[in-house]
Amino acid sequence: MNQNYPSNPQYDPNSFRPWGMEEKQYLLLMHLSQFAGYVFPLAGIVLPIVMWTTNKDYSKNIDEHGKMIINFMISFFIYFIISFILVFVVIGVFLMIILGICGIVFTIMGAIRANEGRFYRYPLTIDFIK
Repeated sequence: MNQNYPSNPQYDPNSFRPWGMEEKQYLLLMHLSQFAGYVFPLAGIVLPIVMWTTNKDYSKNIDEHGKMIINFMISFFIYFIISFILVFVVIGVFLMIILGICGIVFTIMGAIRANEGRFYRYPLTIDFIK
């Protein structure tokens, strides 16, 4: 938790409810918000970032999960670019399919772990934000 924020006398860490939800539900939604991009373009990127940045100072769990989600998205974007380049050598097509499947599976696994109150480290994720 960021020690700068609790100077607000109305802030009570024991009763903190991000966006009016229990923290586990919020973390679950934060992981699953990556799928919003399937419905609205760029929402799968913007929504997790907004959820993380608006509440990272209030909860260590939200900060840790948010950093992992952002690192996962950046890492998979890099892997996608590499796969796109490798399409010209044919192997990129298979890598893109594998990346798509892994992106869905890892996100669901992260959401399940978050709902259980556990931290999930996405496989193949590079730590850009620590």
